Amino acid sequence: MASDFPYVKKMTPEGYVFPSHRLRRTCDAGRVPLVLVACGSFSPITFLHLRMFPMARDHARNEGYEVVGGYLSPVSDAYKKKGLAPANHRIRMCEIAAENTSKWLMVDPWEALSPTYIPTARVLDHFDYEINHVMGGIECSDGTRKPAKIVLLAGADLIQTISTPDIWDAQDVDHILGNFGVFVLERTGTELDSALAALKPWEKNIHVIRQVVTNDISSTKVRLLLKRDMSIDYLIPDDVINYIYDNNLYRELDLAGGSKGKEKADVTAGPSSS
Repeated sequence: MASDFPYVKKMTPEGYVFPSHRLRRTCDAGRVPLVLVACGSFSPITFLHLRMFPMARDHARNEGYEVVGGYLSPVSDAYKKKGLAPANHRIRMCEIAAENTSKWLMVDPWEALSPTYIPTARVLDHFDYEINHVMGGIECSDGTRKPAKIVLLAGADLIQTISTPDIWDAQDVDHILGNFGVFVLERTGTELDSALAALKPWEKNIHVIRQVVTNDISSTKVRLLLKRDMSIDYLIPDDVINYIYDNNLYRELDLAGGSKGKEKADVTAGPSSS
């Protein structure tokens, strides 16, 4: 299944500008340009969400890729998950974190600002359209141009859910794993072997990133601490903490319950993005 560019164009609002200010436009001729896309709630964004990008870049370097960009794509309010702060706040928290802690991460509001839920497969189509169709791909050091390989960056819980029947649309699974690929960050307590075995047809496009330094920070835990009026220092960036307090986020949220989105679990979230 090819990328659905007509859908992408239909869902792109007038005046939208794709963020490319930190996207590298050149690549070594001997490597494949790679763009990492993390889709999730980011409610709020944590240091683990940020940390998974450099870990993926380290892994990619050993696999013949050259990372030219990294994107955070917050899910829209239509996802209707408990504990989900309004999209404008989640976008801004991601922007603050990216701007103040990284020189190459960007935040794309395209998905978050949609009034309807957008499946992860279509989000990846959007990046394919903007980078490879509109921009024409990445220029190599020898003067040729290559299409950037767009991959989904996520936590091990994604592999468990995507390998479970009836949670994800089968065509979307084939499109994501067959045409794009996924970089999966292992997570403590998540068993990967059986899930990977169920996804054997796409194994060449599934890259598992091992955590050398274990990090188990989750947005869920951060929200719980805030609900209990406890400190969240050193769990998320200081400027994001200030933003949360300035805007009085998460204090009154009902943290019980689950998602009502098309995908039955927070499968787009990446590690600890719930």
